[in-house]
Amino acid sequence: MPIKRTLGYATRTDAVIALREQGLGTRAIADRIGIEPKTVSALEASAARSRARTFRPAEEQGRTVLFPVHVLNSLRRPAEKRGLHANQLARLIVEAVVDGHLVDAVLDDAEADYAPLRRGRVG
Repeated sequence: MPIKRTLGYATRTDAVIALREQGLGTRAIADRIGIEPKTVSALEASAARSRARTFRPAEEQGRTVLFPVHVLNSLRRPAEKRGLHANQLARLIVEAVVDGHLVDAVLDDAEADYAPLRRGRVG
């Protein structure tokens, strides 16, 4: 397997980014590293996707939870008082309950049967 030339950079991607920052065009970068121009473009695209994932806020990396509209509407004013959106306040409340191990205390039921909720039926 041939050694991949990286011009002293840790990876070909690092080399592509550094050479681009120096103002080189795609063909010049490809020639310097010894790769195809399409590979230069692919490495740049991959690096851009990686940066986008790396710098996303934690709440965007989580899973989506849907709150009923009436719940978000009820949280709107308390959220505004705190300079937040209703979704942000809902997230903070859920985090506080979970982090404080307060789920049973908040529900005041010591593990009631919530099977209807899990099946999407709210009564």
